[in-house]
Amino acid sequence: MMQSKQSGSHSSGRSAAVVAVVLMAIGMTFLPSFSSAQQQRIIQGKVFDSSDGPLPGAVVYLKDVKTLGVKSFISTQDGSYRFGQLAEAADYEVWAELGGKKSPNRAVSSFDQKKMYTINLKVGK
Repeated sequence: MMQSKQSGSHSSGRSAAVVAVVLMAIGMTFLPSFSSAQQQRIIQGKVFDSSDGPLPGAVVYLKDVKTLGVKSFISTQDGSYRFGQLAEAADYEVWAELGGKKSPNRAVSSFDQKKMYTINLKVGK
């Protein structure tokens, strides 16, 4: 009978070890996503016309200067736009266009440590 008790306690010790390994694996799965979420930036703002009125329907472009990849966003009814989940280690340019008119390019540098940028764009005459 003692033998069965020993194998039972040995078995429960093994089960606890398996549970610990599974919990560590689950924790490691979420760690990279949490870590990368901490290293992201947001660029947002509003697009205005030459009279400082909100400009809905403008195409706002965000260009990664290194990869030359471009994302776009159509400004909302109040002229708002937003780009999220941007890498901190990248340099960006942002500008807006509508009806053949364009705003000046605005730069966001990887050397700037801010997490949130509010950049308002004014589409020229």
